[in-house]
Amino acid sequence: MHTVVVGTSGVTASDVLAVARDGARVELSEEAVGALAASREIVDALAAKPDPVYGVSTGFGALATRHISPDLRAQLQRNIVRSHAAGMGPRVEREVVRALMFLRLKTLCSGRTGVRPEVAQTMADVLNAGITPVVHEYGSLGCSGDLAPLSHCALALMGEGEAEGPDGCVRPAGDLLAAHGIRAVELREKEGLALLNGTDGMLGMLVMALADLDLLYRSADVTAALSLEALLGTDKVLAPELHAVRPHPGQAASAANMLAVLEGSGLTGHHQDDAPRVQDAYSVRCAPQVAGAGRDTLTHARLVAERELAAAVDNPVVLPDGRVESNGNFHGAPVAYVLDFLAIAVADLASIAERRTDRLLDKNRSHGLPPFLADDAGVDSGLMIAQYTQAALVSELKRLAVPASADSIPSSAMQEDHVSMGWSAARKLRTAVDGLTRVVAVELYAATRAVELREGLTPAPATRAVLKALREAGVGGPGPDRYLAPDLAAAETFVRDGRLVEAVERVTGPLR
Repeated sequence: MHTVVVGTSGVTASDVLAVARDGARVELSEEAVGALAASREIVDALAAKPDPVYGVSTGFGALATRHISPDLRAQLQRNIVRSHAAGMGPRVEREVVRALMFLRLKTLCSGRTGVRPEVAQTMADVLNAGITPVVHEYGSLGCSGDLAPLSHCALALMGEGEAEGPDGCVRPAGDLLAAHGIRAVELREKEGLALLNGTDGMLGMLVMALADLDLLYRSADVTAALSLEALLGTDKVLAPELHAVRPHPGQAASAANMLAVLEGSGLTGHHQDDAPRVQDAYSVRCAPQVAGAGRDTLTHARLVAERELAAAVDNPVVLPDGRVESNGNFHGAPVAYVLDFLAIAVADLASIAERRTDRLLDKNRSHGLPPFLADDAGVDSGLMIAQYTQAALVSELKRLAVPASADSIPSSAMQEDHVSMGWSAARKLRTAVDGLTRVVAVELYAATRAVELREGLTPAPATRAVLKALREAGVGGPGPDRYLAPDLAAAETFVRDGRLVEAVERVTGPLR
């Protein structure tokens, strides 16, 4: 099994994906263990002094004015975890919780938090045992960290609360730790706070969304090309020299992908022989511009994620010169903004895909295709309601594009009077990614059926490869009406697991 070694300088997106989705093992580097021990010495020295230090010998948030005596400090750290483990609602997905814990471990290993090495090692042991704390949907405002989600994870390290074992069964966390020979952590000064104070949940979901969207944007380029082909559109608008005069890199990449898919097609431009069209509709002609803008948004979001993956987010933080200083680095605004930006781009990409699907189904705009791509229109309804489903998805995606980060609800007696709502932005982006997958699948289903209905014309080699792979995946072609939901579900899986892009790339080589 792949092992990810966590040092002091952060982790990569591929590390997060390996641990969260593939179950990779986690190890602490010698450098990290040394840094943990060194910063702990600083915290212990401060704890022994009479002067109050936030998070070490004081209360938290609006209660930070109270100095806590040494005999109550262990209780203080336990209490912050217990009281902050106040999430409600459905359980969060296993991969999100694993990403959350791994990224908190990344920050602990930076040596900037002041926790003991054994705390970090216990977190690694829990990940390696396949134990996943139960984390709930609601409880984070995206400021002072993803507090409730991280608290539920910290609670499990203490042997309290509930967790899911590697067998998928939920049991008391203490029982699971004991079954795997893991000793529950007894928290000391600052450690409870350090386990809670990070943007790890929203960052983990950003990293996973970026990976999913990288595949989906290539998939959308493919389905846009198939729709252009099915509509007998012109591929001249995809010429590199046209996109060079407006040098957005994402636009050029999308146009190049579409052009690669369409190479050798006997359908593109065919309309010019008998029913000339000067130019295609925007949803066809401007596909690279819309998808390209989304691709450039991904690039920006990836830069933010890389910076955050290299960060050590905690409050207070142990600086290299030995100072322990309060700060505001836990505020989720940088991550929240790009999560919302991606949701906007997702909604627009889905919207233009739906418009192409509708054009394929409308006999007045499809340039010779049967109404709704039906076998016997009137007797058969064809894909009429598949487009309804796609439209419903697009409508929801537009609602999900409303930014969470534009909202703020003050908390903690107005001490935490401006919050990012980054966790909420991340949760709705996950829903949006699923919705976009389904929208692309419907366009794929319609476009491939339309291509097959163009009898006497030969589609591009890449299109033929898609058709072959799609039919082998159990997705049916043209014909009389049938129960459509299973076909659409199979098309969704075909897009989601990457087989659509794989089929194309076997012909074209790697897409951009």
